[in-house]
Amino acid sequence: METPYGEVFLVNKPYRWTSFDVVKKIRNTLKIKKVGHAGTLDPLATGLLIICAGKKTKSINDYMGQEKEYTGTFVLGKTTASFDLEQEVEVVADPSHLTLEAIQEACKSLTGDIMQVPPTHSAIKKDGKRVYESARKGIDVKLDPRPVTVFVFEITRCELPEIDFRIVCSKGTYIRSLARDLGEALQVGAYMSALTRTRIGDSHLSDASEIDEIVEKIKGEAHS
Repeated sequence: METPYGEVFLVNKPYRWTSFDVVKKIRNTLKIKKVGHAGTLDPLATGLLIICAGKKTKSINDYMGQEKEYTGTFVLGKTTASFDLEQEVEVVADPSHLTLEAIQEACKSLTGDIMQVPPTHSAIKKDGKRVYESARKGIDVKLDPRPVTVFVFEITRCELPEIDFRIVCSKGTYIRSLARDLGEALQVGAYMSALTRTRIGDSHLSDASEIDEIVEKIKGEAHS
């Protein structure tokens, strides 16, 4: 391994893995401490996770500041406390009367520069604690809205109660919060049932590798 070592790994994060699980796996394989990710993906999300190692950890903030692209599915008419499948699903209202045009209009209202309240089931810190820790204990946490930009919010499939979407957004945007806000705008509730990050800046999911492939490549290079 050259010194000073530095590498950027494009990983297709597996379902139910935390972003730190991926960091830990690569850190242990490389046997170096300086490994980090450029933007968290929730455990129930899949897709592009950028891992920086060695001297490349200096690039983490650059990657985090780049725009992100996601695809996935929202379910209308129901919601959960976390706005994804981590918590129990509750019925809100029948969405069958909604038209594609009405849904698209609601998406337009959530496009551009908006103020967004992050989900309480998130890794944001408040008073030194991760807010999801308080939320899981049933403690009500009030989070302030923050400015984000949604460049694109398009519906790619509409088969109620499900809708598929493609979203391009700025750093700090929570797709689960967009599910909540869309559900509120349509007055039927909504939650996110699937999410894949397809792009960060100029880095695409199509260029990413599975974690097992990356581990084998690192091991192969160590013995070459």
